[in-house]
Amino acid sequence: MARSAGGPASFRPRPGSIPESPGVYRFRDPGGRVIYVGKAKSLRQRLNSYFADFAGLHPRTQTMLTTAAGVDWTVVGTEVEALQLEYSWIKEYDPRFNVKYRDDKSYPYLAVTMGEEFPRVQVLRGAKRKGVRYFGPYSHAWAIRETVDLLLRVFPIRSCSSGVFQRAARIGRPCLLGYIDKCSAPCVSRVTAAEHRALAEDFCDFMAGDTGRFTRRLEAEMRRAAADQEYERAARLRDDLQALQRALEKQAVVLGESTDCDVIALADDPLEAAVQVFYVRGGRIRGQRGWVVDKIEETGPAELVENFLLQMYGEATPEALPREVLVPVLPPETGALADLLGERRGARVEIRVPQRGDKKSLMETVERNAKESLAQHKIRRSSDLTARSRALQELADALGLDTAPLRIECYDVSHLQGTNVVASMVVFEDGLARKSEYRRFSVRSTEGDVASIYEVVSRRFRRYLEERSATGELDTGLDAGLDPGPGTGPGTVPDAGPSGGTGGDGASAEGGGDGAGPAAPGIDPETGRPRKFAYPPNLLVVDGGPAQAAAAQRALDELGVDDVAVCGLAKRLEEVWLPGEDLPVILPRASEALYLLQRVRDEAHRFAIAYHRSKRSKSVRESALDEVPGLGPARRQALIKHFGSVKRLRAATAEEIREVPGIGPATAEAIVSALKGENPA
Repeated sequence: MARSAGGPASFRPRPGSIPESPGVYRFRDPGGRVIYVGKAKSLRQRLNSYFADFAGLHPRTQTMLTTAAGVDWTVVGTEVEALQLEYSWIKEYDPRFNVKYRDDKSYPYLAVTMGEEFPRVQVLRGAKRKGVRYFGPYSHAWAIRETVDLLLRVFPIRSCSSGVFQRAARIGRPCLLGYIDKCSAPCVSRVTAAEHRALAEDFCDFMAGDTGRFTRRLEAEMRRAAADQEYERAARLRDDLQALQRALEKQAVVLGESTDCDVIALADDPLEAAVQVFYVRGGRIRGQRGWVVDKIEETGPAELVENFLLQMYGEATPEALPREVLVPVLPPETGALADLLGERRGARVEIRVPQRGDKKSLMETVERNAKESLAQHKIRRSSDLTARSRALQELADALGLDTAPLRIECYDVSHLQGTNVVASMVVFEDGLARKSEYRRFSVRSTEGDVASIYEVVSRRFRRYLEERSATGELDTGLDAGLDPGPGTGPGTVPDAGPSGGTGGDGASAEGGGDGAGPAAPGIDPETGRPRKFAYPPNLLVVDGGPAQAAAAQRALDELGVDDVAVCGLAKRLEEVWLPGEDLPVILPRASEALYLLQRVRDEAHRFAIAYHRSKRSKSVRESALDEVPGLGPARRQALIKHFGSVKRLRAATAEEIREVPGIGPATAEAIVSALKGENPA
């Protein structure tokens, strides 16, 4: 083992001391606590990668190495042993830098306490207990109770608490369920403990998927009773059979009756991932469950799947493991992991990615659930007032701001190889998106993203200074030679428009005056609404690194704006760059501040791309057809409506184009020539 307290270089193992064998390694902090556990096919190759180029490592890995004070390892014989030892150590040490899956909510299970003398069926949540058979999980507890209520007609096992059971035994009288035949009443010895256990085992077999045996048995008994003219008994058996069928109908049939599999899908972003699992037994979806994980370590989908399978099935009972596990991507050690799960199950377990058919369709459904789960998790997190307040304070502390940045503006540039260059401005107030304040810009500069950021920030704050001057907040006006740039005038399409998606024309905002006295600063006295660019941000964020941050700061300095903080958020490593600084600010990976900055940046990126796509689509339509002589706006619109897109129109023949009302032979030929790049004349 190598241990020290002077940074990664000080505890780097001596050259040649690390074996090339497969094994598991542990990083420890100065107090000896394990902070990370990993496995490798070659310990030497894997561990050397941590110390070869520290500057090139991901910030999360850098943080782990600077926190660590030593590393040790254990050599194993096979990859299966490495998986087993890695899982054991993760469970034992709970390392802070390993991926940890947590339920996105507390899922209820249908549980049968087979460890008791008289097994009981009930709804349970939380950690699993020994001697209890679990089925599910279910999305709602009421779904379990409905299923149990139907099945107790056929399998009348105990569902009461220990107190109710003991009280009934003392007084010699069963509870209401015993009188209506939904409990066999073992409390008053109507059945023996062995007979009651047999009922409980049948109940578990039915829930585990062995449904045909019971429905066939009830149907046969019903027919015999009818043949023997025992019509009342036949009617009761008919009702029991219908109860089983209704219980089965509550579980959707998605695959063949012999299919037992778990379908796993995930959705992730650079900070978090959501995992959803559908449990399919006997071709029916028996349950669903979801997890959310903070990606503390740099982890791809394949590694997430491997970690998830280890944690999910690490302590599962053999009967809980399916014959087949369907995953979105194969884990790095698929064969070793399948062998490990097969040993635990006592039979073969296949791990594969579905390629076609019903299983592929079901995987797509689970993926949609995972994406929705991640979106809902983000909504819950962003709506948490405490988390938002903590994020703003963390941001102020990290960037050295005097106060929390209650208003944040973020700018992003979007283009396609330098064409149709646009930019977006999104606004977050008190940690929440304020979509009525969003703005979009048509950029004149074609000299790259840095020049575009400079132009957009200059135009935005020129407009801000104009608004302040108009309200008398500035003692001196602007230099008459300052050009606010295209699109900054009232009502112009390219520049300003409130929107939550693609933007719009004009400007609007919430609030207004009551008409009593002069309008407040930033309020238009004519409309009573806030002016377009009346309010400055506390923090200006640009999507990019030090060059973009420096360009934004230069624009502010030239305009004399000195009360707005600037930073850039580089996407690749999530580094925060301050103007003039040689090194970035590295926010903790799990911090609320980084989460807020990422949401702001991603929203600016989405808004910019939406505007760029609409502008590019419009330019394609107009530039291709404007050259056709005699083709006016109405007939251009009719062509696009008929074919659906310029791409389809370009592939059409002159005869097909002539089918559009108002298009004659000469015009059709001219359109074909124009779309082929020829002279339409």
